[in-house]
Amino acid sequence: MLEPKNKSEINDGTVLAKKEAAVEWCKNATNYALQNEGKPWKYILIPHDAITENKTLSGLANQFGR
Repeated sequence: MLEPKNKSEINDGTVLAKKEAAVEWCKNATNYALQNEGKPWKYILIPHDAITENKTLSGLANQFGR
């Protein structure tokens, strides 16, 4: 799950709280999916200005993933 957010809001308390909730959701979804032949989930917060025409999803995930 990739979420673009305005660069100026990346460290906002509300954004960080939502990020932690999304990370937890992805953990729960991954646990369920792996028990049912599914794939793991991952959450990545991306600054809006990092998204350009020459970037791929996998490149953004590698750059901003944990």
